Amino acid sequence: MPTLAHERVDEVHDPATLEWARTTIERALSPRMIQHEVIAAVERNAIWRGEECVNLLAPEAPMSPTVRALLSSEVGQRAAEGHIGPNNRWFAGTRYIDEIEALCMELLKKVFRARYADHRLVASMIGNMAVYATLTRPGETIMSLSQPFGGHSSNRHDGPAGIRGLRIEDVPFDPVELEVDVEAFARKARAVRPTLVALGASMTLFPLPVRQMAEIVAEWGGRLYFDGAHQMGLIGGDQFQDPLREGACVMTGSAGKTFSGPQSGMIVWNDPKLTKPLTDAIFPALAATHQVNRVAALAAAAAEFLAFGHDYMAQIVANAQVLAKALNERGISMLGARKGFTRTHQAIADVRSFGGGLAAAQRLAEANIITNKNLIPGDEAADWNTPGGLRIGTTEVTRWGMKEREMEAIADLIHGVLVAKRDPADVRREAIALRRSFPRLQYCFD
Repeated sequence: MPTLAHERVDEVHDPATLEWARTTIERALSPRMIQHEVIAAVERNAIWRGEECVNLLAPEAPMSPTVRALLSSEVGQRAAEGHIGPNNRWFAGTRYIDEIEALCMELLKKVFRARYADHRLVASMIGNMAVYATLTRPGETIMSLSQPFGGHSSNRHDGPAGIRGLRIEDVPFDPVELEVDVEAFARKARAVRPTLVALGASMTLFPLPVRQMAEIVAEWGGRLYFDGAHQMGLIGGDQFQDPLREGACVMTGSAGKTFSGPQSGMIVWNDPKLTKPLTDAIFPALAATHQVNRVAALAAAAAEFLAFGHDYMAQIVANAQVLAKALNERGISMLGARKGFTRTHQAIADVRSFGGGLAAAQRLAEANIITNKNLIPGDEAADWNTPGGLRIGTTEVTRWGMKEREMEAIADLIHGVLVAKRDPADVRREAIALRRSFPRLQYCFD
């Protein structure tokens, strides 16, 4: 007799959901009906998350209709291993694919004011792996932010840095000022002499001291790279610091998130000496057939960004500041209050008094308000699944056209769920009405 899902101890995924999938497949009358189940799940998500939710997830942004359409284009069936150019490809017949990829690469250079760029990263974390493969050797020391202070697994033991076999030291961080403690960093860095400093954060409210830190590690030939996964749009839109001009040797990041393109990665740099080792790490080591449909979508998103990025990013930051202030005024403690709350697309709430980040996020989701639990200063490693914070982002609601007035309304909805203890079903109706009152995406050509 087969073991039931709830009895299994070797599965990391939710057993109840997997059991539902197995039962659905077994009850279907044919493979075609199974395919219909997949399509139905996609459509359910499109209605709920796409049309009925106030989405405040910091890593997400809706793509324009043109960019979305390119993801299902004919070129997505085509393979294009190798670098741009007929003599560099493994396959013949890539003339137009070369044009698509060249346009994408040159657009990325233009947006980020960089000499070199690469578009073949199917995930931003692969860009980080390319950096570690190029700039470090196993056993060497790097420094990165720990996760309670905004660091991400891609630069820690459980991500590419750990896979590379690197010794990882924490970048000292001031939990009150919410910024790197530069003096403590200087002392520690001079003691451990890291080959590389990885600077970037998935919980990020304020700019980071790139220039000062790069100058410190340069004393022994160390280098700093900037992981701009969340901030790439803000950087390209002149609403954040400019890491490449402040001393970062390489910048990686997500093509989604604030940049609002397809889920994937980007990498840019200026030093010609890094071009061959970086591109050798990307191909053939980390990317082969790299989804040319995604590259076309990224190029289209970059063109949109050239036209609308500055205004779009400025409104994202303005909305985040207003939303954070409004929540704080309504009894939800927000990080960074004495510094203006935020200078990015994010606002971070301390919701320990409301049961913690997991409970708060789940209760808000019942009201069609989507956020995510997040570690905050004061949390420990053991708090990973039930941290004290809630991360809130304004990228998606801004692209739907919402502005400061709507941020006040969203703060009222969140207050209703967490503070006033209103029935989430009642708040849900108001959230759906708010979302549906903004039916057209902004900051795009469509």
